[in-house]
Amino acid sequence: MLFEIHHSIRFRYERPVFLEPMTVRLSPRQDVTQRLISHELTVTEAPAGHSLIIEPDGTDARVLWFSDKREHLHLQVSSVVKTLRCNPFDWILTHPPAQRLPAAYPAAEAVSLAPSRSTSGSCDPGFSPVGIWAAGIAAQVEHSTPDFLMRLADDIHHGFHHIGRLDGEPLSPEDTLSSRCGACRDTAMLYVTACRSQGLAARFVSGYSMHHPPEVSEHELHAWAEVYLPGGGWRGYDPSLGLAVADGHVALAASPDHLMAAPTTGTYRGTDVSSQLSYTIELKASDSEPEPGEAAA
Repeated sequence: MLFEIHHSIRFRYERPVFLEPMTVRLSPRQDVTQRLISHELTVTEAPAGHSLIIEPDGTDARVLWFSDKREHLHLQVSSVVKTLRCNPFDWILTHPPAQRLPAAYPAAEAVSLAPSRSTSGSCDPGFSPVGIWAAGIAAQVEHSTPDFLMRLADDIHHGFHHIGRLDGEPLSPEDTLSSRCGACRDTAMLYVTACRSQGLAARFVSGYSMHHPPEVSEHELHAWAEVYLPGGGWRGYDPSLGLAVADGHVALAASPDHLMAAPTTGTYRGTDVSSQLSYTIELKASDSEPEPGEAAA
């Protein structure tokens, strides 16, 4: 699929404030699942400077810094991306202990994947509400890893009420499970936590999707999960849509910590100053091929 993406973010402040350095993660990633053909970020008014960086999880990001006070900040992003994975099931598990739950990984991979398997200090994640719920789903599929991943996504898709929410961090997985309601980032974190309770390495992904739950009326920045499978690598699962991710999604950033996959990270200095965030996303998807010679900017 060929995606044309136009994403605008506006920050407005009650009075002039001084903006601390801001990290922007709005450049679609480049890997075996998607190719970045072009990308442009426009900042109004221009910052004092910027730097392109690679973050700890491999995310391409841009750091902006500022020298003057301002009452607003406007980020405009235009990207063209070609998604490449037509079949989300073109993989085999090459490590037998990962075929059944709780999953285990080869020693070298286990070390590298430790942050994505962390259960946030829980002494026994199997006895947490999310762990007990996940164990029940694992039992239903006779502890088959591939079947668990799809059943978990399907259960969240059909068993939860999906809503849109403009801003704010994800709810705790326990709260999302208890209420059976949440935005895509809430259900993504629930999926990640449930997978980790079964020994699977899972991380949070932010990006765009050509589809959205029927309860959400317009395109929003989307969130889903990726699970690492020996022989399959990182594979996406979208619990709000109940599917394995193929070429209908465009990933921006992925991280074990959802804060490191946020589209922007930054603070401002100002006493008793309120702020407002607004955004628009225009997304066009087609089967068209890019013009010969087009490359990422």
